[in-house]
Amino acid sequence: MLSITTLKKRVLPVFILLLSASCLYAQTEMDAIMMNKGQFCNGFMYTYSSWDHYWEGALKRNNQNLGTVSTQSVMYGANYGVKDNINVIATVPYVWTKASAGTLHGMKGIQDLSLFVKWRPLQRKMGNGKFSLFAIGGLSFPLSDYTPDFLPLSIGLRSTTLSAKVMADYQAGNLFATGSAAYVYRNNIKIDREAYYTTEMHYTNEVQMPDAANFHFRAGFRNHRFIAEAVLNNWTTLGGFDITRNNMPFPSNRMNATTAGVNFKYVIPPVPALSLVAGGNSTVAGRNMGQATSVYGAVFYALDLGRKSKSTSSSLKTN
Repeated sequence: MLSITTLKKRVLPVFILLLSASCLYAQTEMDAIMMNKGQFCNGFMYTYSSWDHYWEGALKRNNQNLGTVSTQSVMYGANYGVKDNINVIATVPYVWTKASAGTLHGMKGIQDLSLFVKWRPLQRKMGNGKFSLFAIGGLSFPLSDYTPDFLPLSIGLRSTTLSAKVMADYQAGNLFATGSAAYVYRNNIKIDREAYYTTEMHYTNEVQMPDAANFHFRAGFRNHRFIAEAVLNNWTTLGGFDITRNNMPFPSNRMNATTAGVNFKYVIPPVPALSLVAGGNSTVAGRNMGQATSVYGAVFYALDLGRKSKSTSSSLKTN
């Protein structure tokens, strides 16, 4: 169920929260797992991410002024099965940041509420397996008046976003592969200054935020009790500009990142409604981003709110 889920969104927490965690199967907007009608899964995920090197444009540098920049978050997530093929997902993270050196203080607070509708219009047998097609729509908006213009220690960018995603999944036996592509519209933001410089001078407090594209691939082992998967994620900003030499990052910078990692989920046999999730990833390529390494763990519990004769554990399916 939830996400994962990231100098960022970039080193920034926003991307870090693109990491997924999940419920009994890992139901998030980034995987092919669905809750059945009437099922409700919710829980908490803890994430820790840190970096001491970053890309200033394409130039990789160390971060002597700030030392190691770390981001921690605790996220609540919930997933409800409106129908067997329609899920509604919500996540809310509390984020705090810290720099191990220098004089800049970290920030903390509630970040953004993210809402997703996940629809599976097609599922059919194909060869020795099963093919599923998904469409996902998302909306996120800030829940607190945090400052976006204090990167890389801001807890987010305060931009209201809309996303549209297409995802395909194929599973044969216990082996699967899932791929998706998304377009993310980002609304302009306002900062606490009346003028700023990007590649030219702007005499306004409004910052035009570039849109972005997100590409995601995961593959591995998946059954009703255990998931082990490799995860590759790419975020590409469609516009923006590079951090200027020896300067602080800015919210409308071009921020690109490719991360590679692993994700595991285990359903507790004595309590099949309870699942544990753990994983991590590292930034393997980037632009105007910190080279972050992240780890996370989560606990989720599922309820069958529409329960009649079937138990929660028997009704959960892998896709």
